[in-house]
Amino acid sequence: MDEKKSLQETYAPKSICYGCGPANPNGFRIRSFVQGEELVADWMPQPHHQAFEGALNGGVIGTLLDCHCNWTAAYHLMRTQGLDHIPPTVTAEYTIRMLRPTPADRPVHLRAWVVESQGSKAVVEGELSSDGTVCATCRGVFIAVKPGHPAYHRWE
Repeated sequence: MDEKKSLQETYAPKSICYGCGPANPNGFRIRSFVQGEELVADWMPQPHHQAFEGALNGGVIGTLLDCHCNWTAAYHLMRTQGLDHIPPTVTAEYTIRMLRPTPADRPVHLRAWVVESQGSKAVVEGELSSDGTVCATCRGVFIAVKPGHPAYHRWE
């Protein structure tokens, strides 16, 4: 495990999100890190994450990319708006393209970057790769929510 704190551990240590929450012992607990203009993460599947022998389940892939891209949007909005905290963001929409089966017996690598941003909205693209080969891609729209929204306190 990387000794450096991830964005999730730094800004949302009590988050219970199934994909990225550090406080969810049964979740994926992805750990996203800033690398230039992108966020990156590495994650190791377990045998119970398979769709069929040797291949990672598509729902798992979708969850990994959704959460990682959401954090990319949140971090971008924090930086561009000069905030000292991660704004609570939610997924408005996302599309996953499965390009090839993803091996389930080795780490996957996630990359994501903002392609468009306006106000409280960020459009993010991302990819999931295994052994340097892109297996799935994502494009999503993520929105920072306001007080009164059920997810407003999600990172606290």
